[in-house]
Amino acid sequence: MTRALITGVTGQDGSYLADYLLAKGYEVHGIKRRCSSAGTDRVDHVYEESAVVGARFFLHYADLTDCCSLTRLIHQIEPEEIYNLAAQSHVKVSFEMPEYTLDTLAGGTQRLLEVVRQTGIRPRFYQASSAQMFGNSPPPQSEASIGHPCSPYGVASLAAHSLVVNYRESYGYHASCGILFNHESPRRGETFVSRKISRAVALIRLEMQQKLLLGNLDVRRDWGYAPDYVRAMWLMLQQDRPDDFVIGSGESHTVREFVEAAFAEVNLDWHDHVEIDPHEFRPMDIDHLRADASKARRRLGWEPRISFREIVRLMVRSDLTKLRAATSASKHVTHAPSRPPLRA
Repeated sequence: MTRALITGVTGQDGSYLADYLLAKGYEVHGIKRRCSSAGTDRVDHVYEESAVVGARFFLHYADLTDCCSLTRLIHQIEPEEIYNLAAQSHVKVSFEMPEYTLDTLAGGTQRLLEVVRQTGIRPRFYQASSAQMFGNSPPPQSEASIGHPCSPYGVASLAAHSLVVNYRESYGYHASCGILFNHESPRRGETFVSRKISRAVALIRLEMQQKLLLGNLDVRRDWGYAPDYVRAMWLMLQQDRPDDFVIGSGESHTVREFVEAAFAEVNLDWHDHVEIDPHEFRPMDIDHLRADASKARRRLGWEPRISFREIVRLMVRSDLTKLRAATSASKHVTHAPSRPPLRA
């Protein structure tokens, strides 16, 4: 049974990756930061399903800003695969918290790599790099595109990516970077623009909200489906030789197109409900991201399976279902869901 460690396991990608690895028979360990709320909603079902087939999913307290917790955990688990997904990954927030963004993403990646080096184990290592590191390099962006980040998050992603490449070349690590373009799902955080749109559409359709405030509708993004992208992560670590791969659909759509498609799902005219808010604009933004994922198609045999329109449809319908269920549940007494045990 292969042992895998996932940092950022409670996030969108981490929870889908845990699902994917458990389905393949892995023993999965995830890192969770200590906070006042449980914050395990995305992985509660993983723990419950794992308990049925035998305990193969474990959560641990640790933090990429704390070398002691990382050292203890790596010694304890001795993972054969590490998937480093943890980060402050919200672009707009990175302008407000640049130091924290750099410390958790670039600094955290360096700490994790160095802990692995000092423990002497040789796991296969996956780094979640981001297309934000390309900035306004002309599309389509490939592995050879020049990095010109337009945000502190993009800068931190480029730094973390470069650190992984350096450790691979300096110490012979089997370390691969997945340069992922935008990828969405019903588990996407509510502050990201895709989920902000899908949730607002559901609220407006149910007459629980009137307006949706957005910033720049003209930026173009390459949107994919998160479960498709975690499959690519796993494929990278199954290769004989480590390498870096751009992962994206090869199509780009504006935020306006996302809005149009989302409101069309509930038969509403978006012009009646969307307002432009100057506060939603970033100090600097990327005009156009579109992936050239030909290397991943050729070397990994990877292809996206879910289209842009299907992603929008899935997200809007999921938010409608959740809001209707929440409204219904509020009329009845409910019990809190069980939570995964956390190992100190």
